Amino acid sequence: MLRNILATIVGVIVAGFTVHLFESLIGHNLFPLPDGADPSDMEWIKNNMASIPVGSKICVVLGHFMGILTGMFVAGFISKTSMIPAYIVAGLMILATALVTFGLTKETWFVIAEIIGVITAFFFGKSLAQRNVFN
Repeated sequence: MLRNILATIVGVIVAGFTVHLFESLIGHNLFPLPDGADPSDMEWIKNNMASIPVGSKICVVLGHFMGILTGMFVAGFISKTSMIPAYIVAGLMILATALVTFGLTKETWFVIAEIIGVITAFFFGKSLAQRNVFN
């Protein structure tokens, strides 16, 4: 039981760090935001979506995909006995992705990429987590 709680907590932390890595560290360095941009201000993002580079948006999609994938893998790796921690991590990350994606006005391609990305990440993440559970 405690191992599954730890697996869930660590899985969420790893997933969140992975998203941050792709969005902020990689995306904002490879595709800098316009001068005066504040990526932590959702109102600024909402009002300036058109001025955010496409490459940065792609890094967001990749970050959400990789966050779900790595979070589920780590949760399964730590748990060893249950898929529930991996499913909780996936559920939280999918919910967070949906809130950000549908909470801000985004281009159609971005929304479609996010939907395909989270679904694909869930199934790949499930497969990776299952390799570690019950072994």
